[in-house]
Amino acid sequence: MRASVIQTVVNEDESVEARRRRVAATVREQAGADLVVLPELWTTGAFAYEEFGREAEPLEGPTYEAMAKAASDAGVWLHAGSIPERDPDGPLYNTSLVFSPSGDLAAAYRKIHRFGFDKGEAVLMGAGSELVTVRLPETTLGLSTCYDLRFPELYRGLVDAGAETLVVSAGWPERRRSHWTLLAQARAVENQSFLLACATAGTHAGVPQAGHSIVVDPWGEVLAQAGAGEEVLTVEFDPGKVAATREQFPALKDRMLGLKPPRRP
Repeated sequence: MRASVIQTVVNEDESVEARRRRVAATVREQAGADLVVLPELWTTGAFAYEEFGREAEPLEGPTYEAMAKAASDAGVWLHAGSIPERDPDGPLYNTSLVFSPSGDLAAAYRKIHRFGFDKGEAVLMGAGSELVTVRLPETTLGLSTCYDLRFPELYRGLVDAGAETLVVSAGWPERRRSHWTLLAQARAVENQSFLLACATAGTHAGVPQAGHSIVVDPWGEVLAQAGAGEEVLTVEFDPGKVAATREQFPALKDRMLGLKPPRRP
């Protein structure tokens, strides 16, 4: 399976419309990949809180349309990162979109864990409540976004739902880059899954971004990692390694906590 992780620069000197066109063109260049992944809130910047309301769009808004067309043109599964979604009947959400190679929406995931400690995203956006997986021909994706990476119980839930490849779309700050790499490897190892983590680069709202998107295998080995700038990280991996790893070292079968009790007859 071939994946392209598009680490995108988000800077304030580029308009949302221009960045949307540029990213769509980069997605089209990945024809031949099986899966393409974009970062979190790449239209606005994850820390540009004042832009969330101004740039929020309905689920089927301009980013949806541009990414659906790009996925179809390239013939790829596209995790289009996340957008500030404006729900007509509720608050804003940090919502990830996944498109099939035909350009159809395969899944939408509203970020569950909001960052900000009672400010920023934590108060400006609503919290999602549902775990989301997407079945591809080669593997089942488990979706997560940025701050979710710090909550291992979310990934256990995704694995219980059948996830074999974990995808993290993020806008992670440079000052905590060491956590980014550490947590990505930990989530892959403890869940015996591949993990593809795509981050933004550049600086937005005065916050330098970590970049260093990363792909990790079920043993925690780093298959590829980007640098600090804009980059397309391309990697080939065998999804069959997940089942082989779980059979060879069946740690998930030894879980004792967090499991649902058996039903009584």
